[in-house]
Amino acid sequence: MSEKAATLVAGAKQWATYYGKFTQGEESVALTAPLRARAAWDANDADAFADLFTANGSILVDDTQLTDPEAIRLFFKEAFAGALRGTTLVMEPVDVKILEPGIAVVITDGGVLYEGETTVPVERTVRGTWVTVRVDGEWRLVSQQTSPIKG
Repeated sequence: MSEKAATLVAGAKQWATYYGKFTQGEESVALTAPLRARAAWDANDADAFADLFTANGSILVDDTQLTDPEAIRLFFKEAFAGALRGTTLVMEPVDVKILEPGIAVVITDGGVLYEGETTVPVERTVRGTWVTVRVDGEWRLVSQQTSPIKG
């Protein structure tokens, strides 16, 4: 196997672990929106991150509720150029609840890793709630927020 092929296979195996126990059915498909958000964050790509949200999508960041994709895009462009530069997300799926066809809530544990970190410090561990919907066959984000988990 070529080095490039081996790298692609290793990457695919790593991504497969991101689904946790939700590897089949509608739950795994609903989980794709938060996982694509993770990939966009890991690339520090504010455009890709914001584009995952529906037109009325929102995210709570600290005490600020960003209420549409453009506000999300502007906030994260600045954050990825500054305080969140080089950060990645740790996101372990805890539960995926299909509320009805095309609507799900995904619960995750994790947090933000800063450059040089390999684990999220206990004081920065969070539980995430992601509301996802299927729009034109693609799962998108309606809402996301995190709450601290006290270790």
